[in-house]
Amino acid sequence: MSLKGRNFVDLADFDRFELRRVLDTAHDLKRKQKRGEPHELLKGKSLAMIFMKSSTRTRVSFEVGMTQLGGHALFLQPSGTQLGRGETIGDTALVLSRYCDVIMARVFGHDEVTGLAKYGTVPVINGLSDLLHPCQIMADMQTIEEHKGKLEGLKITYVGDSNNVSNSIMQGCTIMGMDVTIGSPKGYTPSEEIMKKGTTLSKRYGTTLEVVNDPGEAVKGADVIYTDTFFSMGQEKSKEKEDALMPFQVNKDMVSKAKSDVIVMHCLPAHRDEELTSEVMDGPHSVVFDQAENRLHAQKGILALIV
Repeated sequence: MSLKGRNFVDLADFDRFELRRVLDTAHDLKRKQKRGEPHELLKGKSLAMIFMKSSTRTRVSFEVGMTQLGGHALFLQPSGTQLGRGETIGDTALVLSRYCDVIMARVFGHDEVTGLAKYGTVPVINGLSDLLHPCQIMADMQTIEEHKGKLEGLKITYVGDSNNVSNSIMQGCTIMGMDVTIGSPKGYTPSEEIMKKGTTLSKRYGTTLEVVNDPGEAVKGADVIYTDTFFSMGQEKSKEKEDALMPFQVNKDMVSKAKSDVIVMHCLPAHRDEELTSEVMDGPHSVVFDQAENRLHAQKGILALIV
């Protein structure tokens, strides 16, 4: 089934075959880029990039990726567009669809990106919302395949505050045949709605999905340990939350409780020695910067297929 013209907003909208195509395309485009082979699949195409939230990796990877594919990317912020003066998401989507071939948005509320998808007449990519982060997880799965040679049958454990990253892990990794464990303290576990969606996917694809409140138990037998910041962008720091999450810090002791060849992941930016110690982040188990690089290649795979 062709992915051309599809929105890339929620990984649950895709099946294993479709996500496999994205991953295979990402691997292929990475090989071409490393060999210096031109792959201008989107020559003459334009990407509108809407940033409600600031960014390093999302902006650079999409902008460079579109250039390598032979296209052009436009950086748009509310302060420099009519979005900042009250133009609706619907009107913005309709106008940008007349100019550009694809829209990517990094937003706060998930309804903003679904609104773009609803009213736009070109494909819309979710570059991050408060609910989901699908592009990140495609890059993560590409990285896991590079280091483990497969996805199916592996156990990935996410530890810390359940958020948009863990939500998309529960979807993408489950679809691709991985067993998923979320290790979070009470009060910081996935929402009932997200768990229901994830459980449905795990049953469909014959995988396991569990939430564990003990960090040591969560990482037992893990092939992958994944973490993210304790405080997402826009959230105020609180000592109560920090105290609840510190037992879930990814440190040498936690890593020792997983498989001996476990890999450690973080979507960045990291607050070193908070959710992840520098010793682990810079150590032999870490693949953090491979992840960051693969944002470029995975997103090129998405762009090439939907545009």
